[in-house]
Amino acid sequence: MLTEEHKLIRQSIRDFVKKEISPYIEKWAQQAHFPSEIVRKFGEVGAFGPTVPTEYGGGGLDYISYGLIMQEIERGDSGMRSTASVQGSLVMFPIYAYGSEEQRKKFLPKLASGEWLGCFGLTEPDHGSNPGGMTTNIKDMGDYYLLNGAKLWISNSPECQVAVVWAKDESGRIKGLIVERGMEGFTTPEIHNKWSLRASITGELVFDNVKVPKENLLPGIDGLKGPLSCLDSARFGIAWGAIGVAIDCYESALKYSLEREQFGKPIAGFQLQQKKLAEMITEITKAQLLVWRLGVLKNEGKATSAQISMAKRNSVEMALHVAREARQIHGGMGITGEYPIMRHMMNLESVITYEGTHDIHLLITGADITGIQAFK
Repeated sequence: MLTEEHKLIRQSIRDFVKKEISPYIEKWAQQAHFPSEIVRKFGEVGAFGPTVPTEYGGGGLDYISYGLIMQEIERGDSGMRSTASVQGSLVMFPIYAYGSEEQRKKFLPKLASGEWLGCFGLTEPDHGSNPGGMTTNIKDMGDYYLLNGAKLWISNSPECQVAVVWAKDESGRIKGLIVERGMEGFTTPEIHNKWSLRASITGELVFDNVKVPKENLLPGIDGLKGPLSCLDSARFGIAWGAIGVAIDCYESALKYSLEREQFGKPIAGFQLQQKKLAEMITEITKAQLLVWRLGVLKNEGKATSAQISMAKRNSVEMALHVAREARQIHGGMGITGEYPIMRHMMNLESVITYEGTHDIHLLITGADITGIQAFK
């Protein structure tokens, strides 16, 4: 079902991951190290904003291409995919979709090239699944806005140059602003001691009377629709990316089962191991068909938020199950850094929670089929 261009894009990113990420990722994860140099490399390979038009530094590609890029990066590591999908879907997308022409020209090329790293400020210490309850706020001071509040669990924040931040104005309407590194009162403390996404850098955004110029307001959006549309774009990427994790775990398990011998033959020859492997590849194939169809709908402008929620939840749940089965096939070796399984499993515990938790996505589907919102 993939075009020759799709296959070429997939292979180029696969080769990039094998060269630039896979040889080092276990060490990075063990040391909780974010490789800052990867940002420029992602820019060079076209991983940032691949669907953004080329005139702004993007790739001008379709959504299936974007999905395949996320799948291949996440085969390497979920934290690495988080870095790329935050940049493309949560920073570049809103600036392109809702920003002024001046904002597009100023920010998008530098974000696309990896010269700048961006982050997305929505989640707060007391408002995760209920973003509409946010308390971060702006006040109109004439020629600038005064921004106060805090955001939590923000990928890329400690090293970002740009943050797309969502805050309430004096009337309670949610607005998007572009906050830049160096603005007085703007700090980005890092979060330490994570057991998950250890090669990704995570932090806070703290705003203490930050003066944001009015030209940094995103003029093309108003209300909660803005951040939620960004999340739709990012969730689409996660739906593809999580499949990459499942593929990596499956391939590792298959290879190990053919090499590991017990009772005089490879364990791949035992029925229970074949059952695990057969179910893994079946579930991966089903998930791939779902996201491919979703990609077609996205290209046609027909994909709904509920459809994207269904795919994100399904892919991550499937990947977690595949990872746990793969860990069993590897036996005791499965808990070591010699194999990628435990790192993937720990990463997926974040992926199943961020950008809409497993339960919230179930309720989004529930609301879609019943017409009744259960989470309000």
